[in-house]
Amino acid sequence: MTNDYRSFYRDRRVMITGGLGFIGSNLARHLVELGADVLLVDSLIPDYGGNLFNIDGIADRVRVNIADVRQQSTMNHLVRDREVIFNLAGQVSHIDSMRDPYTDLEINCRSQLFILEACRQHNNGVKVVFAGTRQVYGKPDSLPVTETHLVRPSDVNGINKAAGEYYHLLYNHVFGIRACSLRLTNVYGPRQLIKHNRQGFIGWFIRLAIEDRDIQIYGDGSQLRDFVYVDDAADAFLRAGASDLCNGDVFNVGGAEPISLRALVALLIDIAGAGRVRYIDWPPEKKAIDIGSFYADWSKFRGAVGWEPRMPLQEGLARSVEYYRRHLSRYVDVAEGAVMEA
Repeated sequence: MTNDYRSFYRDRRVMITGGLGFIGSNLARHLVELGADVLLVDSLIPDYGGNLFNIDGIADRVRVNIADVRQQSTMNHLVRDREVIFNLAGQVSHIDSMRDPYTDLEINCRSQLFILEACRQHNNGVKVVFAGTRQVYGKPDSLPVTETHLVRPSDVNGINKAAGEYYHLLYNHVFGIRACSLRLTNVYGPRQLIKHNRQGFIGWFIRLAIEDRDIQIYGDGSQLRDFVYVDDAADAFLRAGASDLCNGDVFNVGGAEPISLRALVALLIDIAGAGRVRYIDWPPEKKAIDIGSFYADWSKFRGAVGWEPRMPLQEGLARSVEYYRRHLSRYVDVAEGAVMEA
């Protein structure tokens, strides 16, 4: 796929659910640059990552609708004239899904039916790109993980995300709603929620480094992960949304190469010039759902649309540290101090 996928979005009517969140707002910035007509839909549920500051500088070039994807009548209205929907709304905390499985079910599973039914009834020509997750695989049998790996989630979040994903594939195959899913690994970068540590550890680690605090690693830090800078993730969505080669299928979106958590934290501390590492025992509730080492094989997606991660981890971390140092007060209540969950 050439740069034609970028010109595809000029004057294209696009909707992003979860559009004020981390990936959604960064994707919105790319779409605005490409001349798209952008509608952002977000519920702004506290602690879920939606933040109006995330669209600072582009607020006058997008439309924002504060709405919950669990409201069928609202979805019926919002999807009507959209040509591409990037479906990023979700509850992404694995721990929260175990503590409150019903809310996770409502947002990550049932609400996906609301969106897809709205499309089937009111806009069956739309293209939908779903934000899936590597969590659907559970503990990997072998590395790197390909899309042929069994779907075997290790927590409630993974089960509901898998169900939401399969609804998209079903509506593609049976009802002709063009849809695909991108199974994202650890996405990081500017505009990520860092108020607490329940929505991905890397954003939390960045905050701790900036605040010159202890960065706690469970176990010995030997477990491997791959990381995707948010601009690379946004590019993946743009490519998938512009290509019918992706319809009815799932694709891994992973990092260039894996790195141990021990090495990741050492690199982050070096970049930030602050922070310390401390190794602690696994909390039982987190050990129970840990998947061990994980990194994805994304060659299938590269073959389909030409995507590959481009941002080196060191540069991506440096950009993230610099962004949060400039805007920390927009993402953290500075009066919180050390009372946050560690």
